[in-house]
Amino acid sequence: MSSPRIRAGAACLNQTPLDWPGNTRRILQAITGARAAGIDLLCLPELCITGYGCEDAFLSPAVIERAWQALQEIAPQTSGLAVAVGLPIFHRGGVYNAAALLVDGRITGLAAKQNLAGDGLHYEPRWFKPWPKGTTARIEPGGIPLGDLLFDLGGVRLGFEICEDAWVPDPPGIDLARRGLDIILNPSASHFAFGKQQVRKGFVLDNSRALGAGYIYANLVGNEAGRSVYDGGAMIAAGGRLLAEGPRLFFHDFHLTSAVIDLSRTRSLQSRIVSRDLDPGHAPEVAIPFSFAHPAPQPSAPLPTPEWTKEREFTHAVALGLFDYLRKSRSRGFVLSLSGGADSGAIACLVSLMQRIGTAELGEAGFREKLGGWLGPDPASWMKTLLVCVYQASENSGPVTEEAARGLAEAIGAEFHRWDIGDFVRGYSGLAASALGRELSWEQDDVALQNIQARVRAPGVWMLANLRGALLVSTSNRSEAAVGYATMDGDTCGGLSPIAGIDKAFLRHWLRWLELTGCPADGIDPIPVLSRINQQAPTAELRPSSRHQTDEDDLMPYPVLDAIERFAIRDKLPPAAVFEAIQVDCPGHEAPRLLAWVVRFFRLWSRNQWKRERYAPSFHLDDENLDPKTWCRFPILSGGFEEELRDLEGSGQLHQLALDPARDLD
Repeated sequence: MSSPRIRAGAACLNQTPLDWPGNTRRILQAITGARAAGIDLLCLPELCITGYGCEDAFLSPAVIERAWQALQEIAPQTSGLAVAVGLPIFHRGGVYNAAALLVDGRITGLAAKQNLAGDGLHYEPRWFKPWPKGTTARIEPGGIPLGDLLFDLGGVRLGFEICEDAWVPDPPGIDLARRGLDIILNPSASHFAFGKQQVRKGFVLDNSRALGAGYIYANLVGNEAGRSVYDGGAMIAAGGRLLAEGPRLFFHDFHLTSAVIDLSRTRSLQSRIVSRDLDPGHAPEVAIPFSFAHPAPQPSAPLPTPEWTKEREFTHAVALGLFDYLRKSRSRGFVLSLSGGADSGAIACLVSLMQRIGTAELGEAGFREKLGGWLGPDPASWMKTLLVCVYQASENSGPVTEEAARGLAEAIGAEFHRWDIGDFVRGYSGLAASALGRELSWEQDDVALQNIQARVRAPGVWMLANLRGALLVSTSNRSEAAVGYATMDGDTCGGLSPIAGIDKAFLRHWLRWLELTGCPADGIDPIPVLSRINQQAPTAELRPSSRHQTDEDDLMPYPVLDAIERFAIRDKLPPAAVFEAIQVDCPGHEAPRLLAWVVRFFRLWSRNQWKRERYAPSFHLDDENLDPKTWCRFPILSGGFEEELRDLEGSGQLHQLALDPARDLD
């Protein structure tokens, strides 16, 4: 029997849930590109026909039927190719997450996912049933095989691990290898998280080595459905060697990655794996005549080498997330209340970087076309259309923040306005005073007087966004979300909250990186004017300047807050264990003060869950997210750890700190 060489391909696609014509068009473009590149075997991402993020629409029979119709439209376009395409399938009372293998124009079989992702932002068990290992069935019409299938494609044996299947301790590939596997196809919808590509690369290489097989991994790319950003990063490996790796976080609709898999090498490796139990009599469930082109051997192409630091990953993930959210929501730019501080300053920079990276990849004409053609003909004016910044001054605002806001807007080319909200603040304060029958004072009414300044900033920018058909972006970060340090209907107002998934300590670090270093290889030059923001201590600037308000005085040092959050929320430790851990993790602070901060965190966390429930959609950036709609569920009403905190407070170590900072009860 011959041992052919196969030109394999993996396509990463930017799909949108329920976009039937768009999703089908991009699939067909990838197939056309594969044929032009001489690819014999092409793997497309998981559920790429429907989109992965259809949520409860997967339970609609009409969606399942429409996906099947799309598959029948795609199949005839695969003449001379073998293509794996993901879609949901209904069979005997259940919906299954499946991958169809289309060969030479027809549907030959459907492999069904055996292990469903049900943690974090994944809810697959809500919609799909796991396929039982080792079982097969046939679906009508046509009696097409479905289930745990091994395909024999012209003497080459193929099997599937669909995304989560590869992440479990006993992946399907192990059983497939006993049955004589040559190549594993892994159609995935694996969301972006910092450092995650290295983990994926590990299992691709390990599985291909341990099984002595070729491995083809294809992923989605882009902001598919609103919150999750997918980063692409297709990989092709064989026998533990990475043959090709595709780009990540790109702005194009799709990208093809290809490499030649030499089955003589992988079969030789298989023969030397003495620990494997084989089932030599097992016949493939699906046998299909097919002729591979047998391409000539080729040296491995150089793999991409730029270092994906956390700073670079953050920049590209949020820039791509903003771009796709903008175009898929059919909005015309962003409106931002630019305070001159770190949070709003970071968002302004990210919108600027979205344009810079996007035009570098797509070209000016391609960038304009993908947004719908509403940008003017002169690229030099685009940032004024894409981003409108408004500095809203109250009597407590100072020249430092105003100069920082104006300077940044001018440096990135955004439109800038200065509004004075003093009359609105005084008007609402007068109404409240008349209702109470007394004048308001900072000594008695601190929280309310702070919050009214934040709230009166919202209606004007909302109106501006409405008039321009733009997205209003809110500026709260993850550290503030953890303790509710935000004014509802004030700084939380907006249709999108781009940085709610990132902690304040990293955000400040990233701004210093962008001020001093950037990433010139990506066209991300430093922005020196950020020094005006980076030199400031973060402040809400809502109290009179004589009170010298800073965020960290109101709360605690941000690195401490973020460390407590990781121990308490990520690791699920109780207060006493958090206090013990934080003394090691945050040296340089007295134990009584650390204890007070732990108590403060748990109380504020517990009573501010309702705020986290109301935040605008945010991007998922790491697997420690606080978004209750995608990652971290917590009751709105709870006992609030009061018994545990009383035990801690009774230890006699508690430092006498105010435990009710401003803006935590509104």
